[in-house]
Amino acid sequence: MQKNLISLSALFVLSVFLFAAKTGKQPVMAHPDKSSTAKRPNILFVISDDQSYPHASTYGYQGVSTPAFDRVAREGVLFTNAFSASPGCSPSRAAILTGKNCWQLEHAGTHASSFSQQFKTYPDLLEASGYFIGHTGKGWGPGNFKISGRNRNPAGPAFSKLTMEAPKGISNNDYAGNFKNFLSSKPQDKPFCFWFGAQEPHRRYPTGIGKRSGMDISKVRVPGFLPESDEVKSDIMDYLYEIQWFDNHLARIIHTLEETGELDNTIIVVTSDNGMPFPRAKANVYEYGIHLPLAIRWASKAKGNRKIDDPVSLTDLAPTFLEAAGVPFDAKTIAGKSLMNILTGEGQGEVDKSREAVYASRERHSSSRWKNLGYPQRCIRTRQYLYIWNVYPDRWPAGDPQEIKEGGKLAGLDSAYFDIDDFNESYVFSNRKRPDVAPFFHMAVDKRPGQELYDIIKDPACLHNLAAQSNMKNIVAALDKKLKSYLTTTGDPRMGKNGDIFETYERFSPLRSFPPPR
Repeated sequence: MQKNLISLSALFVLSVFLFAAKTGKQPVMAHPDKSSTAKRPNILFVISDDQSYPHASTYGYQGVSTPAFDRVAREGVLFTNAFSASPGCSPSRAAILTGKNCWQLEHAGTHASSFSQQFKTYPDLLEASGYFIGHTGKGWGPGNFKISGRNRNPAGPAFSKLTMEAPKGISNNDYAGNFKNFLSSKPQDKPFCFWFGAQEPHRRYPTGIGKRSGMDISKVRVPGFLPESDEVKSDIMDYLYEIQWFDNHLARIIHTLEETGELDNTIIVVTSDNGMPFPRAKANVYEYGIHLPLAIRWASKAKGNRKIDDPVSLTDLAPTFLEAAGVPFDAKTIAGKSLMNILTGEGQGEVDKSREAVYASRERHSSSRWKNLGYPQRCIRTRQYLYIWNVYPDRWPAGDPQEIKEGGKLAGLDSAYFDIDDFNESYVFSNRKRPDVAPFFHMAVDKRPGQELYDIIKDPACLHNLAAQSNMKNIVAALDKKLKSYLTTTGDPRMGKNGDIFETYERFSPLRSFPPPR
């Protein structure tokens, strides 16, 4: 069987070079550790659904308890500046799987569309090189992968048969049990690559479950874009409770790895797809929409108890996995940059000066505007600043204010805003006419200028747009130039005449009707 594995790997490498000869593109080889030919690392990718930085206890957030994440961070490397490629789940996950920017992924770069077979995922490549792959819970999605000819989720075959008792509103998927089933199905001589995609802490929440479970409301810190009220704090506690549910499954999975003797040869990556499902967070390229928790443990290669402050992107994970596994890839076709130099190094803080900035984007999120239009955004995040280009500032960022109901009846004003999850049931929406709450409502839904600039060190909640200040003009100009140069170099259609192609990609989730813009 070992000979078969080596032969399969050799065939895969040969196919890459034959492709290079045919296309003229030079493949870039990953640089595996010399000992990895004997035993390549397992890869466990763990992703929550809608969790912002800093909502894990190892980051000092006292309102939540995440001992499993904390362990991965303590015994591995904790990242303080990790960012998603998009503030929405399916484009973010497509970018993780491919290592590409969302604007390089056609349909997969927008929400609830399709995922072309031309875009190979790291599980595809690892499987071709001899890995046993699978996923449980939420892989890539929402969207329709079958219409592109795929016969399984891009994250790999599903292992989701086992269920368990769970509070109403929380998935009953026994994630940890399904991972154990996956391991029992794995051939002994193969390394594994597994994707554990929790449904939590995506809305909706069991209302009041945080309080009922004994969580301490006094430890909840409310971001500056939300009002300080017990109702908001209770809602955040419900969100934090679901993070703890997710973390408990992670603890059980780590225990299984210990029992099977696979823990230290497994790269464990724990992160999220995008930020918390609250106004001005998820579905926005603001800090709480794209800044995520990230910890990586690889005991056999990565020195533990280190904290890294360099800006990194989740697009960096695919090339990291491929390099660690010794699988060749063409670095010119991948936007991400392998983290191997950080993981196998010894430094802390800012260790890679070449990592000056990361980039993120948004196109369509939910069905929230006339003719299913999106709200295109591009941004660059440096160590200090977040600069945002709102491509169409004449559009409503959270969705059109009114929808057309069945029968052609126009709903009331401010009744739509579907790019904010369950907004009509929120404290901010219900109290939007109160003088103390109205500013938070308008921050979430009002139109925005074409350029936004935030000093993240002073203003992590992104409340004070500095773009129009005369003393910031040089910084705005420099960041705008850097952003658009990168977009042009990486082939973003928004930099050419075909930018609105994103508006043409079919949506496979329900569509709503809206009146034409006035």
